[in-house]
Amino acid sequence: MGSFINQHMRRMNAGRLRALGVLALLATTYILVAMKISSGEPGANAKTIVPATESLARRSNKKIVDTAVSMLRSGYVVLRMGLGADSRILAQMNRKDKSYSHCGIVMIEHGYPFVYHSIGGEDNPDERLRRDSAQFFFSPLHNTALAVIRYDLGSEQMNELKKTVRSYYQSRPKFDLKFDLKTDDALYCAEFVYKAVNKAARDTCYIRTTSVGGYRFVGIDDLFVNPHAHMVWQAVFK
Repeated sequence: MGSFINQHMRRMNAGRLRALGVLALLATTYILVAMKISSGEPGANAKTIVPATESLARRSNKKIVDTAVSMLRSGYVVLRMGLGADSRILAQMNRKDKSYSHCGIVMIEHGYPFVYHSIGGEDNPDERLRRDSAQFFFSPLHNTALAVIRYDLGSEQMNELKKTVRSYYQSRPKFDLKFDLKTDDALYCAEFVYKAVNKAARDTCYIRTTSVGGYRFVGIDDLFVNPHAHMVWQAVFK
């Protein structure tokens, strides 16, 4: 009887050891896979599992961008709100509506909308006026909201706006870090839109400036909190 019990105990211990060995192997495999994932090294059958809510948000954001792009026409002005601290600081310059931090002018070229805009910082190392696809400009990867506005410009004024935008792009002024409206060799984003649109409209007050403590500037909100501006589309990304 004692011999039988001893044999039974040895079999049980052997079973436990095998189970512990399997668990150790699984744990080791799990750790190695985790290390590969964290280091960016894909496994043989690696799959990225995207939560359903994130997948829905991506599809929703793509639809928002696609809708905005489909509405664009030459001469429209586009707005966006960036994710970074610099965007929040720029939005604080707005005195009436702090929803947006950047802007640009749309031109349809070869059947597709491109955005001309003045931007500085690490996203634009040479800090010169640039031209981007509308899809890139609106990307939800770096923005939280977007808007499209149009002005009540006639056909002659629109032709003048196209010429003005192209002229600025040829000279490619740098981003104006001083936010100085007196010079044209450097332009910040709202200044570029303000000067181009006012020149096309032949009216220096078509888009008005903001004055605080004797300092005069153009805020992003001056472009759309404006009797000549009409909101075409605006949305917040999920």
